[in-house]
Amino acid sequence: MHILDNYLSPSTCVTLYTATVVILRRATIKIKNEVSKKKLPLLGVCSAFSFLIMMFNVPLPGGTTGHAIGGTIIAILIGPYAATVALTVVLTIQAFLFGDGGILALGANVFNMAIVIPFVGYYLFNKIKGDNHKRNYLAAFIAAYVAANISALVTAVELGLQPLLFKSASGLPTYFPYSLKITIPSMVIPHLLFAGALEGIITAGVYIFVKKTSPDIIYEGDNKDKEIRTSPLYGLLLSMILLSPLGLLASGSVWGEWSSEEINKLIGYIPNGIKNGFQHSALLPDYTISKLSEPISYVISAILGVIIVIIATKFINKGILIYKNRQQNGMDV
Repeated sequence: MHILDNYLSPSTCVTLYTATVVILRRATIKIKNEVSKKKLPLLGVCSAFSFLIMMFNVPLPGGTTGHAIGGTIIAILIGPYAATVALTVVLTIQAFLFGDGGILALGANVFNMAIVIPFVGYYLFNKIKGDNHKRNYLAAFIAAYVAANISALVTAVELGLQPLLFKSASGLPTYFPYSLKITIPSMVIPHLLFAGALEGIITAGVYIFVKKTSPDIIYEGDNKDKEIRTSPLYGLLLSMILLSPLGLLASGSVWGEWSSEEINKLIGYIPNGIKNGFQHSALLPDYTISKLSEPISYVISAILGVIIVIIATKFINKGILIYKNRQQNGMDV
């Protein structure tokens, strides 16, 4: 679901960057009150979880692949605004360090994955959940399933509008070449049948895991300053790092995340906007390291990504703590 650079027109990128910045600004304000001191360490853990879960590609019908995102479970655990910030950190690091998603398209990717999924998933979960445990597990599944599909639909619309709005003098698409008639079924059907269910299963599974191992995260209680038990979550992250090479078993590109060469094979030419557009050379493209095997590169990339994500969220946590301390001391914030 990561849109690459030059797939969207500059005006589309600017529009989505603007919308994203406005929402992120509100998220950074709301997160200060949304996340308690007790839950602050979860910002890094949740970001690391999302980073890792996106490394596990699974095969989908049609020779393509997909992956879960984790936006709904993060929103359930720490709130939608905090989830938006956590996922934005992940998507930014993926784009700049690993070339996973474009730099110009980062605003679109943040909008599609870090905003749409957490808010849709969070509000749907709260609408469905009840006092019954099984109902809550089902609510987590449904919320994540629906959120993933809506995100896929939004992405499909952004891509499918490009050939309708932007064409060369010869009438050929300047950026992404497929129209809405192709992008919507190509993106939505695999999510309806497989990727959405995968997101739902992982969300419900992690919700059950957290409920059994660290229930204070879900049932925060009155003592919000008491530390929660995070060791099971770090154990989960370590397991995911060690198992990350399994994400290489799925062969084939993700639909809509093709290289220029692959586009040329698909449609017989490379649209001018893609051929002559912005190029970014990531330090570790596609989570690979020169002269190292793919599995070892993948594990090292997983470790590196987790470390960077946690360091980045530490700075955010520090800012939130300063705000809370000033608020507690009655200072003007």
